[in-house]
Amino acid sequence: MAHRISNINLSSSIPIMRLLLKYLDKMRCFRKRSTIPFLVVLITFLLFMNLYMEDGYVLEEDKRQLREASMHPLNSERYVHTFKDITNFSGTINVTYRYLAGTPLPRKKYLTIGLSSVKRKRGNYLLETIKSIFDQSSYEELKEIVVVVHLADFDLAWCESLVQEISRKFGHHIIAGRLLVIHAPEEYYPSLDGLKRNYNDPEDRVRFRSKQNVDYAFLLNFCTNLSDFYMMLEDDVRCSRNFLTALKKVVTSREGSYWVTLEFSKLGYIGKLYHSRDLPRLAHFLLMFYQEMPCDWLLIHFRGLLAQKDVIRFKPSLFQHMGYYSSYKGAENKLKDDDFEEDSLDIPDNPPATLYTNINVFESYDAAKAYSSVDEYFWGKAPSTGDFYVIVFNKATKISKIKITTGTDDRQNDILHHGALEVGEKLVGTKKGRQCSSYITLGEFKNGNIEVHDVDHKISFDIECVRIVVTASQKEWLIIRSISLWTTQPPSQ
Repeated sequence: MAHRISNINLSSSIPIMRLLLKYLDKMRCFRKRSTIPFLVVLITFLLFMNLYMEDGYVLEEDKRQLREASMHPLNSERYVHTFKDITNFSGTINVTYRYLAGTPLPRKKYLTIGLSSVKRKRGNYLLETIKSIFDQSSYEELKEIVVVVHLADFDLAWCESLVQEISRKFGHHIIAGRLLVIHAPEEYYPSLDGLKRNYNDPEDRVRFRSKQNVDYAFLLNFCTNLSDFYMMLEDDVRCSRNFLTALKKVVTSREGSYWVTLEFSKLGYIGKLYHSRDLPRLAHFLLMFYQEMPCDWLLIHFRGLLAQKDVIRFKPSLFQHMGYYSSYKGAENKLKDDDFEEDSLDIPDNPPATLYTNINVFESYDAAKAYSSVDEYFWGKAPSTGDFYVIVFNKATKISKIKITTGTDDRQNDILHHGALEVGEKLVGTKKGRQCSSYITLGEFKNGNIEVHDVDHKISFDIECVRIVVTASQKEWLIIRSISLWTTQPPSQ
């Protein structure tokens, strides 16, 4: 059973913490340096114990982080301030938002897209990001999304000026309930002065990333009940065409499996998808540890604490970072996602199937990983002539295109040097499972890759198997990086 973070009983922990704080103040007067570190470690232990240990589940990586965190003195008064309104992890945070443009519709949508934006010293990409979201969506897709922009700057004149520009450019989306602009007043923020300087960050950097955590927490809190799913983007992003359709295809493929976060970009806080039901606890989590570390680091801990150990990232990426100047001091930021593709509708279907191979598998790089849309691969030891990798569909289907790539950028020689691609029919049962008894060759691998179009025009039968056959032994190992299949219709009944 997946473990979950239990609700935190703050009523018992805060009085204890206050007594410790009073004692700590007395000890400062005597400058007993050996006692203070002990008390700091004890306070740290009490705070983290409620969050991490109550459910009896702690990942090894998080244990290491706990040990590292205990080495940094906690400014516990800051935590008491942050904890003030956090009495139930499943409830929303008590914040009164200003509606700068638009109001929520009563009907839940499929997806909320959240953006948090502040005034930049150089460049502003928010309008381009909003335009990309709407322009890259079809009319039918627009019915299923709502975009929420949190203008998180304390300069109200800047906020009002930007809202006027947003309203002028996207007024019809605001009227249709597809675009909301909100602002969380400064009085709801915890103090941003005298914060802990973890990782030797300068004070202004600590203030920036700590405030950003609170900005995101308030945005998540607002979006809790707007839709079934929530996607976090940054305010300097462009989208692939029909990204919602591609995203829905992925979500559907994950039905029945447990996940906390699905990632559609490998950069920062871009393209991270959550169930909306998890937003309250994520908002609380960001608030509790707002001064500890950057938001994208906190998200790794959040995912792990909810028992998703590994990253689940999909390719191609649906979102690309386009900003040249960072929101932090206008510094240059040229990060790009090299897995981004402009046309997301080209994402393969990969019908449900069983995978078999007689190639000796290396460690945990099993056959299923080549067929997954997650960023992982199959890795086998040196194959011999006649070795195979076969995909057996749960139901026969018509396939329009097949694309297979082998090798990786850092292991460019671990490709299939000599191989053929075949499709088969007439399933029979064997001791090793179901196999097709009849195959037709579609083509040969070239430089480790093969791509065949119009398969449904070349093959008269509904395909039940796809097979990769090694046609000559090789001394190099074999990585099958990805197997992508496109169907012309749902699998036949």
